[in-house]
Amino acid sequence: MKNKLIYENCYIYVLDTLSDWEIAFLTAELNSRRYFNKNKKTELIMIGNTLKPIKTMGGIIITPDKDINNIEFQEGDILILPGADTWMDDKNKEILNIVSDVINRKVIIAAICGATVALAQIGLLDNRKHTSNDKDFLKMFSPNYKGSSHYINAPTVVDDNLITATGLAPLEFSYEIFKKINVMKKDTLEAWYQLYKTKQPKYFYSLMETLK
Repeated sequence: MKNKLIYENCYIYVLDTLSDWEIAFLTAELNSRRYFNKNKKTELIMIGNTLKPIKTMGGIIITPDKDINNIEFQEGDILILPGADTWMDDKNKEILNIVSDVINRKVIIAAICGATVALAQIGLLDNRKHTSNDKDFLKMFSPNYKGSSHYINAPTVVDDNLITATGLAPLEFSYEIFKKINVMKKDTLEAWYQLYKTKQPKYFYSLMETLK
């Protein structure tokens, strides 16, 4: 049996007004790797349309590690698009052009909240199963949206190499990403998810047991 593909690079696109909480689980676990399989290495890289610092909705300053124009996305990489109020700004057109290209080259695209609006506007949700904050939300903010028949009313939806989520489901969004990139053992990931989902201490001990 072949081993699953090990994803090498996890890129998070950062832009002004980024919704901090939507990527909090991701950044904490990808940076610390505290629950990862020891043989799974995934590098967390913050990217922007320039190297100029951005300010999140919570007022946190993030300086991108790399400019999007200096990245060669490879099959198996993952590109995370957080929510923000500024997705319709012209300066974000370049990353959307990149997404339109790399999604057809088996790069995983994971979009949450406002980022789904941007994907809808450029037609990437027209023929793929997806979710967002609401179907009418997409219609309201994405006049070009034609994917209503593919909309699924769920916290997260996975369609091949596209992951979408409502802004109210950062935990579920993170869970689907971790499942996709295969950086934790299955029982570790399930215990991690149940701990944060249910708040029950028993899952903490289950989580610790999976690391032995």
